[in-house]
Amino acid sequence: MRFAPPNPLRIADRASGLNALSVRSYNERLVLSLLLQNETTTRLEIGEKTGLSAQTISVIVRSLEQEGLVMKGEAQKGRVGPPTTPLMLNPDGAYSVGISVGHRNTHVVLVDFVGNIRFSSSLPHRKIGEFDDLEGATHEVKKAIDSLSPPLRERITGIGVAIPAPTESRISTNEELHKRLEAELDLPVFVQNDIAAAAAGESLFGVARRLQDFLFFYLGARLHSRLVLNHQIYNGNSPISQDVGISALERDLASRPDLAQSIWSSQAKWQELGSVGTAWHEAFAGAAAGSIQALSQFIEIRTVVLSSFIAEDICRELAATIEARLPYVRVLTDCASGVPKAVGAASLSFSSRFMVE
Repeated sequence: MRFAPPNPLRIADRASGLNALSVRSYNERLVLSLLLQNETTTRLEIGEKTGLSAQTISVIVRSLEQEGLVMKGEAQKGRVGPPTTPLMLNPDGAYSVGISVGHRNTHVVLVDFVGNIRFSSSLPHRKIGEFDDLEGATHEVKKAIDSLSPPLRERITGIGVAIPAPTESRISTNEELHKRLEAELDLPVFVQNDIAAAAAGESLFGVARRLQDFLFFYLGARLHSRLVLNHQIYNGNSPISQDVGISALERDLASRPDLAQSIWSSQAKWQELGSVGTAWHEAFAGAAAGSIQALSQFIEIRTVVLSSFIAEDICRELAATIEARLPYVRVLTDCASGVPKAVGAASLSFSSRFMVE
């Protein structure tokens, strides 16, 4: 089983490039890493950040263009000297499938080279908290792959699987899923903890793309966190989470089963939750602020990223409450996709194949 390490997620602000032909593959990954962490860049900026010669950069860029991984943007005019032509990733240059085994559903997505979701589906679990539909998951992955035209299917780099903290029953199921996917689809499969995968996807495609250091919160059935320093994800020694997530809210709504079920949807009308929703909101913000304050005794935390499957407007309200409690902290939200862990899983094969370590 391949475990895709989530760190480092990208190269440092300046990495040492090598000009020898024997390490051209490393240099290509160096350039692709810069493009993955920036929407556009120029040959001049590549040279400044890598130390590679202009001739080497031209050779690499020409090769990446021929492979369809990189494309030119519109020339930037109005500057001194000739127009500057930025470089960017070709969205159709590469694809990846992501699978996220969640609390109630397993999500399957297909994303392109810049993180756009091209296919998305969800498999409800027969039993909450347990995933055992291996055939169903494999079928959805095949549907995702078949959604592409035959030439583009050749550009699928692999399959990423985001899994919760392992239990004995989950370990055997995860291993069976891994073997089934590799055997039936003949693609490399990369496995990672689901929260670490979500943080990796956020750093590659989301609001944390340009952040070097931040605290990552994922709001799911429980509240999970990861610390990212110098683009590296730290999992900690134990999968500690806080019971102030959606499961806690569901318990609080036991007398309203209709509302209790609806909160698991990104389309839920949270304004109908009334005082129960307000109390949960405050409990969540208090727990998150407490975590930030505890960590601040050792590391200066200025930026927090909140990710979840819930609606974007609810995420922003939660972020505003945390900021009101801790004015020195900026809280960024990214809940738009509804499947951040699956997108993070898809990012694993891109990181493994195109980025430098």
